Amino acid sequence: MTSPQPPFDARPLTDAVDPAAVRAFAAELRSRPTGGVTASTVIGIVAAAIFAVVMLPLLVGVTLSLASFGDSPAAAAIPLVLIVLLLAAVGVMIWLGVRNAQARRYRLHSFAQANGMTYETKVADPPLPGMIFHLGRARQSTDLIRGTRPRFVEFGNYQYTVQSGKNSTTYRWGYVAVKLDVPLPNIVLDATGNNGFGSNLPASFQRSQRLSLEGDFDRHFTLYCPEGYERDALYLFTPDIMARFIDNAAELDVEIVDDWLFLYTQRKVSTLDPATWAWLFGTVGALLTKFDQWTRWRDERLVAETGSLASAPAPTPSLPFAPPAGLLTPPPGVAPQGRRLKRGGTWVPVVIVIAVIGFWIVSRLY
Repeated sequence: MTSPQPPFDARPLTDAVDPAAVRAFAAELRSRPTGGVTASTVIGIVAAAIFAVVMLPLLVGVTLSLASFGDSPAAAAIPLVLIVLLLAAVGVMIWLGVRNAQARRYRLHSFAQANGMTYETKVADPPLPGMIFHLGRARQSTDLIRGTRPRFVEFGNYQYTVQSGKNSTTYRWGYVAVKLDVPLPNIVLDATGNNGFGSNLPASFQRSQRLSLEGDFDRHFTLYCPEGYERDALYLFTPDIMARFIDNAAELDVEIVDDWLFLYTQRKVSTLDPATWAWLFGTVGALLTKFDQWTRWRDERLVAETGSLASAPAPTPSLPFAPPAGLLTPPPGVAPQGRRLKRGGTWVPVVIVIAVIGFWIVSRLY
């Protein structure tokens, strides 16, 4: 018998924390093997950089200015006092930054435990098949909270860096990854409510793969599915499932790829905000109750590709019966043509280039 899921408990996110427990958890994290730089190290590097770039030149300038007032003992002692005060200020900044980072991780860890889940500080280059997980460099997920009941779910913050010439841009996402029972066709729901000047997704898809669904679904999402899989998409997105996505995930982009479902947002998912967690838990809970319907989906294209029909024994006088029905059922999986959507070029850069050229022409004429 499956034990009941504990009720949602957000108190560890806001309750006062025991400093001794925070230090003990920080020591435990330091003892774990890690493949990257810790948050405390980053805080120290940033503080040292601020001191070297801002504080030190300021200190030198003040010292030279004071030196021009004379050689009295009081004037000579002022630079030394300033150095001590600035070093003390930097030390306090580092200490506060480290303490706040440790308390934040401890709160998330306690929140995960209170809700029957686990907490992981960071995973470098997470092995997930979603569209955001194979872009750029320095890819990492942070503050991961995972659960396994009734199925595996992972909440995390994610970032990657894209280099463009001498400049680089870091993109940040929040995501929810849900493990499905069977592989499904690559389907993307581009939420219209979070788009600005065009889609906010890091990939574009050929318009021939757009599928219009009934009701108000198209007002909330643009659905893309591989060509030839329109009937399969309609099988998966029945009216009741469409209603769940509209009511609970209208501000989230959705991707189904392999045996995963991803919810994407350009804000932090793993946070100390109880309202964010209540929204995400409610969204995932509402969708999970419908995923069992997808378990029965099979790709009929795999019947011919795997040779199930061809290998089925034909009726003969010695075997006067039809092939077993199981041989006619496709195995779980997706045929190659349905595993990934075809990417398309984005029109936004083209529009920007045309606008710049037009502005230049107009400015030259007038």
